[in-house]
Amino acid sequence: MEGNFEEQNKLPELKLDAKQAQGFLSFYKTLPNATRAVRFFDRKDYYTAHGENSVFIAKTYYHTTTALRQLGSGSNALSSVSISKNMFETIARDLLLERNDHTAELYEGSGSNWRLVKTGSPGNIGSFEDVLFANNEMQDTPVVVSIFPSFQDGRCVIGMAYVDLTRRILGLAEFLDDSRFTNLESSLIALGAKECIFPAESGKSNECKSLYDSLERCAVMITERKKHEFKGRDLDSDLKRLVKGNIEPVRDLVSGFDLATPALGALLSFSELLSNEDNYGNFTIRRYDIGGFMRLDSAAMRALNVMESKTDANKNFSLFGLMNRTCTAGMGKRLLHMWLKQPLVDLNEIKTRLDIVQCFVEEAGLRQDLRQHLKRISDVERLLRSLERRRGGLQHIIKLYQSTIRLPFIKTAMQQYTGEFSPLIRERYLKKLEALSDQDHLGKFIDLVEYSVDLDQLENGEYMISSSYDTTLASLKDQKELLEQQIHELHKKTAIELDLQVDKALKLDKAAQFGHVFRITKKEEPKIRKKLTTQFIVLETRKDGVKFTNTKLKKLGDQYQSVVDDYKSCQKELVDRVVQTVTSFSEVFEELAGLLSEMDVLLSFADLAASCPTPYCRPEVTSSDAGDIVLEGSRHPCVEAQDWVNFIPNDCRLMRGKSWFQIVTGPNMGGKSTFIRQVGVIVLMAQVGSFVPCDKASISIRDCIFARVGAGDCQLRGVSTFMQEMLETASILKGATDKSLIIIDELGRGTSTYDGFGLAWAICEHLVQVKKAPTLFATHFHELTALAQSNSEVAGDTVGVANFHVSAHIDTESRKLTMLYKVEPGACDQSFGIHVAEFANFPESVVALAREKAAELEDFSPSSMIVNNEESGKRKSREDDPDEVSRGAARAHKFLKEFAAMPLDKMELKDSLQRVRAMKDELEKDAADCHWLRQFL
Repeated sequence: MEGNFEEQNKLPELKLDAKQAQGFLSFYKTLPNATRAVRFFDRKDYYTAHGENSVFIAKTYYHTTTALRQLGSGSNALSSVSISKNMFETIARDLLLERNDHTAELYEGSGSNWRLVKTGSPGNIGSFEDVLFANNEMQDTPVVVSIFPSFQDGRCVIGMAYVDLTRRILGLAEFLDDSRFTNLESSLIALGAKECIFPAESGKSNECKSLYDSLERCAVMITERKKHEFKGRDLDSDLKRLVKGNIEPVRDLVSGFDLATPALGALLSFSELLSNEDNYGNFTIRRYDIGGFMRLDSAAMRALNVMESKTDANKNFSLFGLMNRTCTAGMGKRLLHMWLKQPLVDLNEIKTRLDIVQCFVEEAGLRQDLRQHLKRISDVERLLRSLERRRGGLQHIIKLYQSTIRLPFIKTAMQQYTGEFSPLIRERYLKKLEALSDQDHLGKFIDLVEYSVDLDQLENGEYMISSSYDTTLASLKDQKELLEQQIHELHKKTAIELDLQVDKALKLDKAAQFGHVFRITKKEEPKIRKKLTTQFIVLETRKDGVKFTNTKLKKLGDQYQSVVDDYKSCQKELVDRVVQTVTSFSEVFEELAGLLSEMDVLLSFADLAASCPTPYCRPEVTSSDAGDIVLEGSRHPCVEAQDWVNFIPNDCRLMRGKSWFQIVTGPNMGGKSTFIRQVGVIVLMAQVGSFVPCDKASISIRDCIFARVGAGDCQLRGVSTFMQEMLETASILKGATDKSLIIIDELGRGTSTYDGFGLAWAICEHLVQVKKAPTLFATHFHELTALAQSNSEVAGDTVGVANFHVSAHIDTESRKLTMLYKVEPGACDQSFGIHVAEFANFPESVVALAREKAAELEDFSPSSMIVNNEESGKRKSREDDPDEVSRGAARAHKFLKEFAAMPLDKMELKDSLQRVRAMKDELEKDAADCHWLRQFL
């Protein structure tokens, strides 16, 4: 929000007299209470907001309460804030496109008579589109989702429906979900849901709390509706009106669902699709397959920096910002947004996209030609929607026309390409473009525009129907021109009669109040005063001269104005008729928009791959059941794009049976996090169909990427760092399969060392032995590296656990630490925490004491256990009985073994915590007579 003190100083003045203020106050009191609604009142030159809304706007956007004014006085006083038109656009964009906690309402009127003209929410921005995108491209497509959950026998089945108002799509799905709602979360991410409709009564049950948490993690607005709205009855007749084409396939599709149909019923009621006849016959309905794309949850989206954030210092901080080199106005950006949330799992489709990208990478001339032509393509989708909603006019039609006449150039550029992929380019694009632009489709549209619109007037910025299009319009135009000619002849004749020069002394004006009038300067007036008073009617005398008329001019002027009004009315009728005709081309334009936006995004991928200082390579992609994940010379695309970075590439070899599970150790700032994240980003890029930042890459398709990196506190929801860490890990344990990719960074740091290590070990063993998914596990628990040895002894192990470390060099004399940022085989031989503290310029005394304490704690042998003797104040060693050490170690090993055997993926969090607490109590009881064991507790 760029609301600042300068903006506040330019606040429009709140101009209301006492009567207006009183009328408005009486109206405002009648408004129902709506805690989430921010209400704006259009006062022609500016807007106002009142009550709690005004305080919210003043604090959030003006950053000061001095912007507030009082309307009325005494106990009836109402706090108010005035808002300029530019600031209104800024606030509306933030409320509906950035936040997920408010709706917007716009009222028009005056005094005590006001009416609601626009309502908007994050998922339904249709009525506010002209405000939100007047000066900005529409980068994302808002989607409203409705869910209807059913809890039975400890299981939850979700019925889901969604509506994409921009693309006119209705979707239905039903699926079984786990207690962390991983399937629902990934579906909301994939669809780009902005708002979720939810049965109000369901939210009161305890089992729905985690469902609410899942919705909050996805940053969707939760809108509760009464349960009676969730009904599947009467859907047949509603869908018959909305959906295009034959109703029979629609009936067959809908009859296959039990819970999704009530969700769809509530969604149609909420979105009020049936109240607007422009929607009739324009929607398509489909089954949404939750396994049709790679699943990504909110934690993975954050960890891999997939989408842009307000805090990004530059666009290259996010994958979307880096890859967005699209040319079309808005369409390409929206498709890229969708593709990044919906990476493919279909091997053939991935290879097809990669083939096209390779074609564009290798043919620089073709790539540049197509990009130049696509820059002249308007946002076809939005233009079409405006026309369908009767909000568009000739200007929108002309933009569609100007986009359409670029198609021959795009076809010519593609026809000239004769390389390896020319059959694919012909099949995927050329054939379809030729079919769309033939004389039965867009050829008809071009003829319609050239025949109906006066294209010569475009240079003057006028959008008019050509007079040759309609006989009535042609007749009115002739009458208008004839009357104009007669008025000009009367002007010349009057000048001769008055002996005044035409246009210099005697001017012909057209005044809003009087119509056509003669005007002379006050200097000339005395010369013709006598004639003025006898032959003419003086209308007005002002500084700029005297305006006068006569009966002939008045008659001609009235006739002219009448013809002009008829001409404008005829123009409007004809524009409406042309608009209606153009909307009959909707399906053709929709297909064209899909084709051009896909081409735009794939050109964007090619441009990125070819223009980087170190070019990207084409990944070899294999099915999820075969192949490994081998990345040679891999780099993080967003990190290497920063100006100050000289990126050091690394290899990653996730090999089945050898190094499918990798434990990565090494110092802080050594590059562990960057390394494991870049593997996830590269896999995602490959499955979107992009080249990847590697020298060579082979990738086995993954059905899901789970990432748990650097959880932060969520105090507003009462969730600590450690709890957040455990919740995200629980999602992995419940939702991962052997076809997923798992990335875990620094698990277990939010609790005590021993608890954290125990959890990390147990989780690792579960992932290795049960989930068997390729995993990158970065940790500071060097003891975890023993898992590679212990797991190699497990009979029938098919995963393969391997140790890797990020290397660093310490000068033995100066003790200075140098990060090498290279990932090498084997475990890290030491911890570098104290060296990093030296980097941060800790006082020497603190560093020295830290080294001393670390030396004491690192050796856990009985002879080196150090205790504090308070009487002497001196340190001394205490040796424990060898039998006691043996007994204590056996008991500790038993505890860890029991912990590792816990079925965490099948247990509720509450049950698992109770079980761990009971195990710990038993351990403390057994440690009562064992000094060696007590030291660990």
